[in-house]
Amino acid sequence: MAERKKRKQKIWYSLIAPSMFGKVKIAETPADDPEKVMGRTVEVSLQELTGDFAKAHIKLIFKVIDVKGLEAHTAFIGHTTTTDYVKRMARRHKSKIDGVFDVTTKDGKRIRVKPSAYTSKRIQTSQKRAIRAVMKQVIETLAQNNTLDEFVKAMLDGEIGRQTYKLSKTIYPVKRVEVHKSELLEVPKVEVKKEEEEEKIEEEAVEETKEEVAEETAEEKKEEEVTEEKTGEEEAKEEKEESSEEKGEEEEETEEKSE
Repeated sequence: MAERKKRKQKIWYSLIAPSMFGKVKIAETPADDPEKVMGRTVEVSLQELTGDFAKAHIKLIFKVIDVKGLEAHTAFIGHTTTTDYVKRMARRHKSKIDGVFDVTTKDGKRIRVKPSAYTSKRIQTSQKRAIRAVMKQVIETLAQNNTLDEFVKAMLDGEIGRQTYKLSKTIYPVKRVEVHKSELLEVPKVEVKKEEEEEKIEEEAVEETKEEVAEETAEEKKEEEVTEEKTGEEEAKEEKEESSEEKGEEEEETEEKSE
């Protein structure tokens, strides 16, 4: 019977939040190899990190980008809000102004932001367009003047909503502004070596070694054959010379006897 491969024992790794959230432990994940932890994503509510129950509807998304020992360090890649919260905000006889804006932060990070503004009554299309332009202006200004960490903090703390509320008063009083979703457009890339690729590399290395050994053996064999041929030729030449010398001596002896 074929021997069964022994399974590696799985170890629990602690997922650590980015520095903007205090590098606290947010979850645990099991794996039998640190490479398999790389690239995993985890979702956690903002309430769990801050203790603020008013932020329970905000879900943060993190991705593992580095593993040191039993700690897997993560990076922020986006956030969403719960579906029930969105439905609770949108009511009849009210207007909802949505927007999708791609902005670049002060440190060169690109992020997509999807805010929504809500009014107490229905408003005209031109008013919606004006409020959407105000949201875009606020988001672009915040991104240009702040790094990614600072921008994310401002976004989650409601700074976008407060500034939009103040600037849109002259157009129409906005009841609430909420960023329902954000997405980092340049997600940190993680190179994970797969076992199949490693095995393939090892097989290629073995094949190359075999080819090199075969070539060396063929060259050595060829050199030996050439050496043997040269040795044979030299021995035949020597034998020929010896036989001619012996023949000459015999002829001399014959001549001396005849005299």
